[in-house]
Formats: sequence, structure tokens, C-alpha cells
Amino acid sequence: MNRDVQLKKYAKKFEYSYTLGAFPTIELLKNQPDHVLKVLLHPDMNSPEQLEIIGGLCREHGIPVERAAKAVEKLRDKENIFAIGVFEKYTNQLNPKENHIVLVNPSDMGNMGTIIRTSIGFGIRNLAIVEPAVDIFNPRVVRASMGSLFQMNFRYYDSFEAYRDTAGNRSLYPFMLKGAVPLQELRRDAGETYSLIFGNEATGLPDSFADVGQSIVIRHTDHIDSLNLALAAGIGMYEFTK
Repeated sequence: MNRDVQLKKYAKKFEYSYTLGAFPTIELLKNQPDHVLKVLLHPDMNSPEQLEIIGGLCREHGIPVERAAKAVEKLRDKENIFAIGVFEKYTNQLNPKENHIVLVNPSDMGNMGTIIRTSIGFGIRNLAIVEPAVDIFNPRVVRASMGSLFQMNFRYYDSFEAYRDTAGNRSLYPFMLKGAVPLQELRRDAGETYSLIFGNEATGLPDSFADVGQSIVIRHTDHIDSLNLALAAGIGMYEFTK
């Protein structure tokens, strides 16, 4: 593990990324300590509790802590950020025996992070991402997830078919404006393993997904054309896990 990396504004081509803020940095240290390169602290950080937690976790795992005002100021995008975690990118696998969220061509970093946070909150810890898609390691995604990304199993796929071929035996539920069954009326087998599938923010899922598993629509009034992706995913996760 090379801890001596160039501290530049994040770019997708980098082999490392950042957590911007104390809370996501603590989540990184708790859940992925083996991938942490270092932690940068600004001298103006004045939360004794957060400093104690970060210091204790770094000592426990042998992670360097640097007082680095200039580096923090260069990397942060808000003036109230005083802690930054530097971590190497990593890969992991989905658990074929557990439930999945599938995002097909997601393009908004805030939505991605919010969906990850919501998914962890409802106990769904596996995320399949069909490319082209937003970069899950972008610090904006990490922050929108409030660091819950580091509890998530995730994997990118070149196509939905590539995901389906490796997903194991499960029920598939694409959420579509033209879905055949309203979510509120859905009847399903108790104890089934499932994947909830959501499309791009602007275009949704292609019509071909109507033939994938059991398509679902979330009914709403005709005063709007659709729901925000993160909100729709949250409603779907709530109904499936309640």
C-alpha cells in the first residue's frame, strides 16, 4: 500500500479517493480500515469527540494522521470541512443469496449517494450498477451516502444481462412508469430473494424491461410526470422490507 499519493482534486482516473468531512471519514475508518492511506486534519477542527474517535481508530489500525491545513483547504469544497480521509479504491462482490438494488445507467451523484444510504438503512447491502454510470468513488457520492458506501457490496456491469447471468436465482422487479402491477397491489412470495431495478433519472428503464420479471409502477397523481429516482427507490425499498 503506497501511502505517499499526490493530493490533488479528485479525478476518476485516480486509484484513490477522499472522504470530505469527519462523519464519512469515521465511517471509512470503521468499515474499510484496510484501504485507508491516511487521514488529514485541519488545525481548526474543534470537535473533541470526533478527534478522539478518528485518533483512536487510526491508532488501532496503524493509519497515519497528518495535520495538514493547506492540503485540506486545497481538497475540500466547503469551508466547514476539517477532516479528510484518503483511501485506495477497491472492488468487492455481491452476495448472490441476498437482496440487491440494481441501478441501470445512473447519472446523478447525489441520487447515487442517497440511494446507497437508504439501501443500507433498509438492510439491503448489495448494489449492482450497469454502465455507463456515475463514479461511485467520487467524493460527492461518498458524502451524499454519509459514508454508508463503506458498508455496501457493489459491482459495475457492462450490461444488465451480465448482471443477470451472475445474480443467482432471484425474483426481478423493474420499476417503470409502464409497470404492469402497482406497488401497492403487489403480491409476492414470502422469503424470496429479489432485485429491485431502477433506471436512469431522465429516461427510466427501457421498454424491454417490461419483460424482465414482474414490472412495477408507483402510482401517483397526474400532476407530476414521475418521481425523483432516489425517492422512488426509497419507496420501493420501504415496501419490500416493511
